[in-house]
Amino acid sequence: MIDLPIYNKAGKKVDDFKIDPADLGGEVNHALLKQAYVITHGNQRQGSARTKSRGSVEGSTRKLYKQKGTGNARVGASRVPNRKGGGVAFAKTRERETLRSALTRKMRRLANRNALLAKLVDCEVKCIDRLDFAAPKTSEFAMVLKAVGVDRTCLVAVDSSNRNAQLSARNVPGVDVVRIDQLSAFDLLNHRYFVVEAEALRSFINGSCFTEQKEVA
Repeated sequence: MIDLPIYNKAGKKVDDFKIDPADLGGEVNHALLKQAYVITHGNQRQGSARTKSRGSVEGSTRKLYKQKGTGNARVGASRVPNRKGGGVAFAKTRERETLRSALTRKMRRLANRNALLAKLVDCEVKCIDRLDFAAPKTSEFAMVLKAVGVDRTCLVAVDSSNRNAQLSARNVPGVDVVRIDQLSAFDLLNHRYFVVEAEALRSFINGSCFTEQKEVA
């Protein structure tokens, strides 16, 4: 059982959050996490790289000079890949969709939970009892992060209804904000710390934050 300290916005410990590692995959599966990271990162490629083949380059297809009698090496058209201004031998023509790959739903959900377990094992999760703000205030949110010891890049997960927290965190340097029901292994592994409200973390673990189905693999 993992005892995760719960802090208030002043940085003082007010409670403990007991988490069963079995709910997050039992142990850190490094191979699965790498696969999830590489696939997500690869799917972000724009896929717009284009080069011209010899058939796409503008110019004549005429043989430059006759085959025999000149003393030069035999040569064909000017658009061949080995001549300056010619086409490319293996032109890049693939679309974005051909570069995409995907995990199965079960693997993706397990990877998301396993990435959270990896953060818990490394003591990089900061749980706040309540991230409520009367109005969006970047300076107040920065003070909360400083109080709980966040000094590197940070991912903040909040409930979709907590609009003030989202607006308060989005302008802090090195901080990214995500909805708790959209939390992914790629986002977790791309940041040093993970800051989350206690109730939002509880809803992620028990699966109640997901609308597509209540039972999460």
